[in-house]
Amino acid sequence: MQDKLILALDVDSFDKAKRLVDMLSPSVRIFKVGSQLFVNSGPAIIDYINRKKKKVFLDLKFYDIPNTVEKACIEAARHRVFMLTLHASGGFDMLSRAQNALKRMKKKPLLVGVTVLTSKDDKNAKTTVLELAKLSQKAGLAGVVCSPKETWLVKKVCGTKFIVVNPGIRPTWAAAGDQKRFTTPKEAIQRGADFIVVGRPVTEATDPAEAVKRILEEI
Repeated sequence: MQDKLILALDVDSFDKAKRLVDMLSPSVRIFKVGSQLFVNSGPAIIDYINRKKKKVFLDLKFYDIPNTVEKACIEAARHRVFMLTLHASGGFDMLSRAQNALKRMKKKPLLVGVTVLTSKDDKNAKTTVLELAKLSQKAGLAGVVCSPKETWLVKKVCGTKFIVVNPGIRPTWAAAGDQKRFTTPKEAIQRGADFIVVGRPVTEATDPAEAVKRILEEI
């Protein structure tokens, strides 16, 4: 179960992120570096996590013209990230250019396409997620990011080997915050998620290590 949990380091400084990595490394194997932390700390936090022999999920949701996204993915790969995100709505050319560029690299990250953000209460989410999942698979991506509500559908249409990452997971004892389409860790795994991303329920907990322990016990 440790291989399924991604801890989101959504904090505002290198020191805070470092403390969390040091504290939680015995239980957490994958750490997410998102926009806030990357803008603050840059590649230094990626390098630090790598030195701790842990994996980095770089969640910068690249979205730009194909040439720009292709080059950004190459640079991310050079920092030995395990997995990274780009917006699936960027289109087939953008997605395929990024995927094809990484084929030439010895160590390449998994590319996953972001579909519909879990903070959106979208009545058409299932339709949109499925369309973007099929597009991502056609472009050669390893999988997609979607809410647990759509995991079963993506797996049914794209196959069980197509990776699904569920963000915004909330244990029963944690506040929902700005998340709209979410489930508990256990429910997400039961629905077929390959990875679940948990942030504030751990990083804002009085005892982050105990929060991680409770989540792992649940799943």
